[in-house]
Amino acid sequence: MLLLLAPPNSRPPLREAFQSMWQNLVDSAQDFLVNDLQHLIKDLIAILIFAWIALWLVKVITNRMRRAAEKHPTIGLARTAQIRTLASVLRATGIGIVGFFTVITILRDIFDLNLGPLLASAGVAGVAIGLAAQTIVKDMINGMLVLVEDQYNVGDWVTIAGVTGSVESMSLRKTAVRGGDGVLYLVPNSQITVVANQNRDFSTTTLNISVDFSANPDKVIALLTKISGEVRQEPAYKDIFLEEPKVLGVDQIKGTEVIYPISVKTLARKQFDALREMQKRIRIALEENNMLPGSPFRITGSKSIAAPGEQAKAEPAPDPTTNKPNETNPFAGE
Repeated sequence: MLLLLAPPNSRPPLREAFQSMWQNLVDSAQDFLVNDLQHLIKDLIAILIFAWIALWLVKVITNRMRRAAEKHPTIGLARTAQIRTLASVLRATGIGIVGFFTVITILRDIFDLNLGPLLASAGVAGVAIGLAAQTIVKDMINGMLVLVEDQYNVGDWVTIAGVTGSVESMSLRKTAVRGGDGVLYLVPNSQITVVANQNRDFSTTTLNISVDFSANPDKVIALLTKISGEVRQEPAYKDIFLEEPKVLGVDQIKGTEVIYPISVKTLARKQFDALREMQKRIRIALEENNMLPGSPFRITGSKSIAAPGEQAKAEPAPDPTTNKPNETNPFAGE
């Protein structure tokens, strides 16, 4: 514009003007390539090297977690799957964090960008997303704690969030529980505050045996101790018992019914078959020893009341046709 407004005698040749502009561009490019570019390349290489080292450490840690789980088969397939899931989550989280800081560092140091407004906008967006998805965040955090603390595994019989059943699957978001009636419950991990796991360590069960009041308590206790000991020594059940069954004596008396509790301690959730066998043998033994089972409907004394299903021996009911007719006049009241 200055060239066009200048007088014709003072205008420099157009060719010289373009040559000057080109020379300035070439000098700037050479200065950038010789000085600035070398420093930028060095900085970029240093940033990428640190990022690669961080990713390598994340990979090494997660791979060791997986190998440690595979080298110990005694922890079970479910626990191995949990450790693999946790390793995958940690690896993905680590890669995301390293990638985020790498990009931020490149934008700040290489491209010389002001990240203040960008970070402020990202903070506001993060708060908004956090408020909108806080339940999902709680689910993820609680799911991580369930995996890390090994609160339960797939196949365990648990009670969580008021639901009882077998754990079919679990993730960072939810836990699938199959109830005893076949209903599948999907429980968000943020709703899990108390976990009752019946598959840990051992199970203690009390079997209440009801015997009639007429039986001698000492003989009943001796009989129950003998039968429970025989079941304890059976090859099919001896490996599941952790202690000898204990007959605690007379616990309650309800009319003619006397309760004798038997305490049984077994491996976790392995007591059911042994208890069924024990009850079957007790039923047979009571009959062989002429001992009646306890019944809340049976009453002893001069006047007996028959139990349901038993025909009571009583006087025949009077024939209503033989009753004397009513001679009172209902209208006169006489």
